[in-house]
Amino acid sequence: MTRLAALLLCATLCLSSSSLGASVGPRLDDGKLYRYSYSAEVGLNRPTGSTRGVAGFRISSDVDIRLIWRNQGNHDEQLLQLQISNVQVKSARKHSRKNNIFHGSSAESILGKVKLAALQRPFLVLWKMGKIRSLYTQKAEHGVVKNLKRGVASMLMTQPRSGKMLEADASGKCLVEYKVSEHQVIRTKHLDTCKTQETGFTTHSPVLGVSGKSASETVITLEKGIINTVDTKETHVLTINARSMAATKVSSRQSLVLKTIEVGPALVAGKDAASVAKSLDEKFMSVGVILEKVKPKCKGCPNLMDTWNEVKPQLEPKSLSKAEAPRSFLVLLHSLRKSSKSEILAVLQNCSKTLLPQLVDAVTSAQTPASFSAILEFLDFSKKDGLVLQERFLYACGFASHPTESMLQSLLEVSQGKIGNTEIKESVVIIMGALIRKLCLKGACELPTVLKLKKMLLAGPDSTQEESEVQMYLLALKNAMLPEGVPVLTKYAESEIGAYSTIALTALQRYDPELITLEVKKALNRIYHQNQQIYEKNVRASAADVIMSSNPSYMEVKNLLLSIGHLPHEMNKYMLSKVQDVLRFKMPAWKLVRQVMNDMISHNYDRFSKTGSSSAFSGFMAQTTDVTCTYNLDILYSGSGILRSSNMNIYGRSKSNLLHGLQVTIEAQGLESLIAAKADEGEEELESFAGMSALLFDVQLRPVTFFKGYSDLMSKMFSMSGDPINVVKGLILLTDHSQVIPLQSGLRASAEFQGSLAIDISGGMEFSLWYRESKTSVNNKGALVIIGNVTVDADFASAGVEVGFETEASLDFITTVQFSEETLSKQEKLPSGKTYSSKKSKDQLVPGSEFPLHQENSNMCKKVFNSAW
Repeated sequence: MTRLAALLLCATLCLSSSSLGASVGPRLDDGKLYRYSYSAEVGLNRPTGSTRGVAGFRISSDVDIRLIWRNQGNHDEQLLQLQISNVQVKSARKHSRKNNIFHGSSAESILGKVKLAALQRPFLVLWKMGKIRSLYTQKAEHGVVKNLKRGVASMLMTQPRSGKMLEADASGKCLVEYKVSEHQVIRTKHLDTCKTQETGFTTHSPVLGVSGKSASETVITLEKGIINTVDTKETHVLTINARSMAATKVSSRQSLVLKTIEVGPALVAGKDAASVAKSLDEKFMSVGVILEKVKPKCKGCPNLMDTWNEVKPQLEPKSLSKAEAPRSFLVLLHSLRKSSKSEILAVLQNCSKTLLPQLVDAVTSAQTPASFSAILEFLDFSKKDGLVLQERFLYACGFASHPTESMLQSLLEVSQGKIGNTEIKESVVIIMGALIRKLCLKGACELPTVLKLKKMLLAGPDSTQEESEVQMYLLALKNAMLPEGVPVLTKYAESEIGAYSTIALTALQRYDPELITLEVKKALNRIYHQNQQIYEKNVRASAADVIMSSNPSYMEVKNLLLSIGHLPHEMNKYMLSKVQDVLRFKMPAWKLVRQVMNDMISHNYDRFSKTGSSSAFSGFMAQTTDVTCTYNLDILYSGSGILRSSNMNIYGRSKSNLLHGLQVTIEAQGLESLIAAKADEGEEELESFAGMSALLFDVQLRPVTFFKGYSDLMSKMFSMSGDPINVVKGLILLTDHSQVIPLQSGLRASAEFQGSLAIDISGGMEFSLWYRESKTSVNNKGALVIIGNVTVDADFASAGVEVGFETEASLDFITTVQFSEETLSKQEKLPSGKTYSSKKSKDQLVPGSEFPLHQENSNMCKKVFNSAW
């Protein structure tokens, strides 16, 4: 009896499921013609702009839908015929007749006779359970025509039950959520989940990147089970993270409204949809519903040589600190990305010496297979006289926005070939470290070339006895920031050679504190407290910095404070300034430091009254709603009053993302003999040396040596012009974001955001035996331009909006921002040549700013310049 009941229950459930399944999907009636009005509109503007400022166009038409074939085994599988007619193309907003480029134009004159005929040619849609399973159209039709048909078909996507599911329409395969009531269906598409056929790229640092926010909602109303109206609203907002005011918005709207139901033809017989489609038109073929890639044709666009001739006056060295330089650089970059290898080589081979470094920057930054192949063929690394161009090429690789494995492989091949300059050999390896990090951030850490180079870099420091080569590998590891590199860097942090220790410690400071393990902390404390050997002051100071920034324990902080008073004179003052800076600027360890200072043994007058000229100071350079910019300047002197090290850092933080924008370090050692002074403990035998190192936008560059050795110092002292030595100079592609946004209407929006920085960083050190003083300088000049373009190009009509801003700045330890400018322009264009554009700009004057340093810095200046400041 129990088994019989179970069988009856199972049969009942099966019948219920079958009955329910038979009526799940929406259907059209046999022998009916459903006539709809359809419109698709796209507009581009600022997110907060008025509708009057929209650039865009609107396509409207009639759409006839009828049932052609129904699967007799499953009535929810239906083949529909759709036909578009009465096409019109108009502007998305009202213009005066003068500014309306669509006025007086017919659909045929805008689309062309062939495209219009193809658009109005019937096409088929396989509709099953309210989903588009396939679309049948002629293969020869233009991609734009097929995409517009996909947009119309996507309006039929629906389902009678609430829930979430993955489904594909014109804009891609996305997670879609349905909310169903009696006569209404709301379809919400989660656009951040969509997978499309076109992928773009973006800058690895979110601080310099572009963020997006998208939304799509479709409201479907039903009457007696038939789709009555469909209304889709879709928006995409793209914002430059560094300046949220520089943003664009793409708005798309579709509408499908049932006008009449008329008598239509009878069904066509056939065993399946494919055979029925062939019987109607043998040229029909099944195509996917997701938009296909359509490359827009640029009519009348200048070629690369024409563009180069236009922009090269603004790329002369004397113009690099002006905003015109990076703006022209971006224009050239766009042209290079569309050019062939032969075109690029022709420009390189016919370029003047003064302009060639800037051209190398641009060609390398283009990052296309053609541009990279051209620059590698043009440069000859075996020649010694190509140092400037070769290094500019390598630095541009280091700043690459979207490096590839082939780029890394090419640099590996360069490093293994004949190189005329040892400096270039070092730079190649250092820059490969930067590319490894960027590839790993993209999730490409397991690529064969990356794995090979990781192994090489990790083994590199132990593979050679040459001091310069060991430093080269350590600098490469500093760029790569490999988790498995922490033990290697920890080992070299305890080296007897100060240069190794300094590089390794500054590298460890870049790591996430979670990777600074207990073993690493033990090594850092051994270095600072000199438990096993004597270390140089700057090495100990660097170890203290890493300890304080890596979630220190109570005892670690207490021991640091207890050491003050037992250190060399200037180091006492430096550590005191560091502790005070942590408290004043509320760095991560400040609460723990405050807790330790409750103990009078750690915090007393004797310990906290140490004098000296060394200092550590942090402050804010700028605080906006988008980015907080901070700086710190640490200066450590030797006991004799000569500069031992100077370290300036600038950081940019956007939300939770941090960018190490700049680090300029000047180090000097072994100079006490020049003024008959006594060297500090552990520094008695140091060779005379002065040099400068720069880290720019998270990329460590090859250090520059001012002099090394007593004889080199003497020769340069008598030949020194006083002019600073260049550390890095050129054009850098900072922001690089490319994205295609497939709209459900069948149109495609292309977004391009590029930002370029023209920069000149130099530094120098001057000595006067007569006055017993030294002078160091770090000079920075730069200009930043960021431009965003969003374009909808449907081949027969296009619309676009451009936003951007530019800034010029001068930085000489203290930064002064001179001005910034924002621009917004919009345009609409037809192939006939008719265009309409509008442009708005806003100049914003920002007064020069002074940022305070520690008071001891001013006290030292009083001594040096002997004046009452």
